[in-house]
Amino acid sequence: MAKAKTLFVCAACGYESAKWMGKCPSCGEWNKMEEVEQTPDVPSGFGAQRKPTVIAPTKPLHTLSEIEEDEEIRENSDISEFDRVLGGGIVPGSLVLIGGDPGIGKSTLLLQVSANLASVGKKVLYVSGEESVRQIKMRARRLCAGDSGLYVLSETNMDEIEAQRAALCPDFMVVDSIQTVYVPGKNTSAGSVSQVREATGMLMRAAKESGTTIFLVGHVTKEGALAGPRVLEHMVDAVLYFEGDRHQEYRILRAAKNRFGSVNEIGVFRMEQSGMVEVPNPSEFLLSGRIEGAAGSAVAVSMEGTRPVLVDLQALIAPTTMNYPRRQALGFDYNRMSLLLAVLEKRCGMTLYNQDAYVNVAGGLELDEPACDLPLMAAVVSSYRNTAIPRDYVLMGEVGLSGEVRAVNMIDRRVAECTRMGFSRLIVPKGNLRQIHVQDGIEVRGVSTVAEAMAILF
Repeated sequence: MAKAKTLFVCAACGYESAKWMGKCPSCGEWNKMEEVEQTPDVPSGFGAQRKPTVIAPTKPLHTLSEIEEDEEIRENSDISEFDRVLGGGIVPGSLVLIGGDPGIGKSTLLLQVSANLASVGKKVLYVSGEESVRQIKMRARRLCAGDSGLYVLSETNMDEIEAQRAALCPDFMVVDSIQTVYVPGKNTSAGSVSQVREATGMLMRAAKESGTTIFLVGHVTKEGALAGPRVLEHMVDAVLYFEGDRHQEYRILRAAKNRFGSVNEIGVFRMEQSGMVEVPNPSEFLLSGRIEGAAGSAVAVSMEGTRPVLVDLQALIAPTTMNYPRRQALGFDYNRMSLLLAVLEKRCGMTLYNQDAYVNVAGGLELDEPACDLPLMAAVVSSYRNTAIPRDYVLMGEVGLSGEVRAVNMIDRRVAECTRMGFSRLIVPKGNLRQIHVQDGIEVRGVSTVAEAMAILF
């Protein structure tokens, strides 16, 4: 009988070591090494070798030209914001992982999606390792989904879960959460690296072989990353993150990985007593708290996938009492902000080396596209001069180190969204003027440098 050996496995990244270490050399996490007993597959000892097993292939090979391409079929969940993030609907046979902070609304949203699918005749199995069936019933009644034909199961044993899935053959399945289930026969506890990896592997094979779409709920660490091995995100077809403060009513669902759609799409929801309610017009709620006549506020247009979203960029410039000025950015890249402040000092003659600079994106949105450079600089100048930007102005444009304003993509969609929201004066890169179809009553001015834009505004 093969002798069991002991390994130490990092619970954060899966790194294996023969000795215990306080700090994982792979990911740098402290106190994450867990002792795991393993039985080697081959006999131990000097000179032990494993003979390769040769088997005859059982599946035929096909070239790409021989494979018939069927029309893509997607299922609608009756929640358009959720379908948008997935790329237009739910792909049959896919494995989707949803993560987020505790209390953000992951289980609530998936229960609503499950109830909607069950109400149209789909066979849906909701598996919970954290709640009893009575608790699921209470939550479903609060969400007005208690009368749907939804199958529920409270279980953490993966063998039992797989047996129930094989017997029911559901069209959709939810596992809440992947960190609570375990595979019998493993010497590790539920939530460990080996358990999460093995359980996800079983569900992935079930999804691909049976065509069942499976949604997994994943816990997150205190840093906001999905708990468990990194291979978990590589195995699934899509990774969705819920963003936002659980004490606030608005939530943002963002795709970090999607094999069947764009990873830049976002869905906006509002948490209410009856569950998650979709927000079809994100620009309206992101601009709803603007104060008219306030200095340091500028409106930018950010492309989130194929959707233009108007956001309120805020800046606060104040004299510093320290030897080094403080710089802080929320929702905007810190290094990008420092670069733009340096451009303002060098190309526009502003004195910012003795000023603290704070930048914030209202609404909790994360901006990562260069088209928001020009509105950020306008907000900084507005706060520095204590002069408000006229309320009907919208700016867009990428700024280079020479102070030039470069063209941005999808300019027509950005302008159309500004017009729909009632903004009548736009400052855009001069290189985009040829691509814009201006409507009556809309003033569009093209600029080639930051100095030109600031001269128009102030």
